[in-house]
Amino acid sequence: MSIREKRRAEALGHIARHLLDQGLPGSSLRSLAAAAGVSDRMLLYYFADKHEMLTAALGVLAMEMASVLDEAVPQAPRRSFSALLRDIRTAMQGPVLRPYMRLWLEIASRAAANEPPYRLVAGRIADGFAAWISSRLDATAPNEAALLLAAVEGLAVLDAVDRANLADAATGLP
Repeated sequence: MSIREKRRAEALGHIARHLLDQGLPGSSLRSLAAAAGVSDRMLLYYFADKHEMLTAALGVLAMEMASVLDEAVPQAPRRSFSALLRDIRTAMQGPVLRPYMRLWLEIASRAAANEPPYRLVAGRIADGFAAWISSRLDATAPNEAALLLAAVEGLAVLDAVDRANLADAATGLP
């Protein structure tokens, strides 16, 4: 790995942490450069543009979130729809996953407004999460994984609007 590649990877790690802590409103080029400990110009030396930088950083965070979910909800045994929904809900309530879910909603919101690069990134994240669900779901109907993904997204929205009680009720949790 070249020095440039090493420094790019280090900057990317810092940028990813910054996005997780500050969210997308804190993603100006200057704030990202400050988080990475480099100048604006240096960031643009490591990345073609801000979109490439954000796409790469959000990809890092998506992989981290997948690891957190893997640990919280192992692949085996496969679960029924309701059991997997409860397990995911329990994981979502933990402090480790909350920042990822908050950031996910910000990404989805910007994707809905058709802001680049969020639409592409959101689609990739949604596809990855759908595959993750499919690998854990003991599905009998072909659409159950998609339905579970939609349910989890709804739980995240309920949490975001301070209606965890409704999300818990939907999953059968006390």
